[in-house]
Amino acid sequence: MFAQRNPIFQYLLKLFISVSGLSLTKSVVPFLAALAIPAFLSKDLKAQSIDSTRRELTIDFEVRPRAEYRDHFMWTPADTVMPDLYVTQRNRLSITYKTDRLRLHASPQEIHVWGDSKHFSSIGSLNFFELYAEPVITRHFSIRAGRQALSLDNGRIFSAAPWGQQSRAHEGIRFLYKRKWETDLTIAFTRPYAKHFEPAYSPVASHTYKYLLVHHLKHQFANQVTLTTINAVDVFRRVNGDRRYYQRITNGGRLEYTRNWFYATVNAYYQYGQNAAARKVRAYYIQPEISANTGKTVFRLGAEILSGNKSTTPKEISASFVPLYGVAWKFMGNMNLFTKFPADVNEKGLINPYLFVIYQAGKKLSLRGDAHLFYSQYPLLTEGMEIDGTYLGFESDLSLNYKPIKGIEIIYGLSFTIADKRMELLGKVPDSGQVPVWSYLMVSYTPRLLARKWP
Repeated sequence: MFAQRNPIFQYLLKLFISVSGLSLTKSVVPFLAALAIPAFLSKDLKAQSIDSTRRELTIDFEVRPRAEYRDHFMWTPADTVMPDLYVTQRNRLSITYKTDRLRLHASPQEIHVWGDSKHFSSIGSLNFFELYAEPVITRHFSIRAGRQALSLDNGRIFSAAPWGQQSRAHEGIRFLYKRKWETDLTIAFTRPYAKHFEPAYSPVASHTYKYLLVHHLKHQFANQVTLTTINAVDVFRRVNGDRRYYQRITNGGRLEYTRNWFYATVNAYYQYGQNAAARKVRAYYIQPEISANTGKTVFRLGAEILSGNKSTTPKEISASFVPLYGVAWKFMGNMNLFTKFPADVNEKGLINPYLFVIYQAGKKLSLRGDAHLFYSQYPLLTEGMEIDGTYLGFESDLSLNYKPIKGIEIIYGLSFTIADKRMELLGKVPDSGQVPVWSYLMVSYTPRLLARKWP
């Protein structure tokens, strides 16, 4: 074949394999060769017999620099230098080849970092965001195999984490069926990614599960009600290195009701199984929300409740809910004060009432203001004694989104928190007397490099 004889393809093949952590096996070569064929020799494609009446090749590029400034708050206990100003940039190439019977997709990406405490400029990661093949078995059924994003429902339990420069993906196989209702089953696994990639800038290296099974179902009824269910089992290996495993099970879903300008929903999950400390998990999550759309303005009022441990919870039980592989900033504020559960709340749970206001000022400009109140579900402890009250603080997020021309998006955001003294006990602010602030400016440029269809 042309792709296997061409020296340029062979070089790119070795490069892609080296950055993705894949081994050079017979199963990998045909996949990448098939992906590269349309880009190198369209004449050869016309001579091949493909079970398809049409073929399509698209190549998109994205460059997304983002400058961030933060002061008076910490994401991790290791944060020691404040104020902090740094820039990250994501460069991502998306290549998709489709026929009636097959879809091949690859998204190599490079993440660059400026302003790191050790180096002025460094490569945070050179990796694949996605790399999969999806044969279409029937009109309504397909199988997707490889590295892929898993975005389900509103992103609270499973999300591709689009805000993060590295995003999030999983490796495995996914069975997709879509007709009057949608359902899919995902079987994923992990490898020792952290040995090869920096977890902070890899789409997969932060995962600690050994195996992951996820079933997702969505159906819209005639009465304007939509039902979504997500059932997941993640299996972990014991920290002590033996071959024993433990599992965590999460069951639940969401009901939605839409009528003209009004929308209402409730999201609820129950979690059980075991955690890394061999404690039985008995935890829950609830998120009610209502919203109104006036045409130019959308108002969203809701709350999140993540259960935690109260003082009378038995030591062998954990009531702390972990929101799996979703995103936190979308619901709990842009400052990401609470992302690692249950550690970020000392296993005491979290209650987060919120109000979002999104105003469309024009075709190119939109403004958004978010307000969050934070409470621990149960009182925090200091020196073994409970502190009266559960209030943690207030966060306000303001953002501006401007799209001057097609393919360019400019976003500016400013957030601040009025923290209570209790927030110091969580290790999130060094001094509650100071006002923690976070600000960012991000530019996204997404040109389409190639779009071609042929019979």
